[in-house]
Amino acid sequence: MLEAIEKLLILQERDRQLSQLEAELAFIPPQRDARQRKAAEARTQAEALKKAAMHLESQRKELEVEVETLQESIQRYSLQQFQTKKNDEYQALAKEITRAKARITKLEDEQLELMEQGEVAHQKAVQAATEAKETQAQVDRELVDLAARETNLRQHLEELSQGRDALAGAVDESVLGRYERLRKNKDRVLVGIDRGVCGGCHVALQPHLILACRAAQEVVTCSNCSRILYYERGMEV
Repeated sequence: MLEAIEKLLILQERDRQLSQLEAELAFIPPQRDARQRKAAEARTQAEALKKAAMHLESQRKELEVEVETLQESIQRYSLQQFQTKKNDEYQALAKEITRAKARITKLEDEQLELMEQGEVAHQKAVQAATEAKETQAQVDRELVDLAARETNLRQHLEELSQGRDALAGAVDESVLGRYERLRKNKDRVLVGIDRGVCGGCHVALQPHLILACRAAQEVVTCSNCSRILYYERGMEV
């Protein structure tokens, strides 16, 4: 194999490793955001359930106040009945007392219903708060792991990047320039011959290109995709 090809293959493998590290690093922020959203959604749900439970309790207390007000009215009407000497006034007050008692019965039924709903809502709120706390703890652990992984990846990326300069410096400038130009829009620049076709675009190669590649005297490129071709012993041509 041509020495320039050997060096380019090493460089290409290094670039592949660098691209993989960059892709992994680029994926960390979305992972971090997803976990933070998960914790925020759990908190929001817990807060919503807590507010719902508080609202039911507030409604129950309002009914309780209304019942107390009606009971005070009944006491006042009863006193007025005792004080009045007119039959029509006495009967009118009796009707007010009856209406107030009926209203109290209805309100007490509503209070009981709200109390039952409130108990269920409170249980849900407590459970949601517990789950939100557990979710936050889990997310915190995952964020720590992500931060550690990000640090390790950046360190590894820096080490490989420094080594990449040395590998690129060992390649002939004219060949390196061609490689760098192709690398801008191709995932692999150097590809092997696979059963007489280009390992990159999979188009059949002309016989003279295969022979030139096997001779390893010059850099040979695919006439279709311009990738640099190489041949290794054991490849079927």
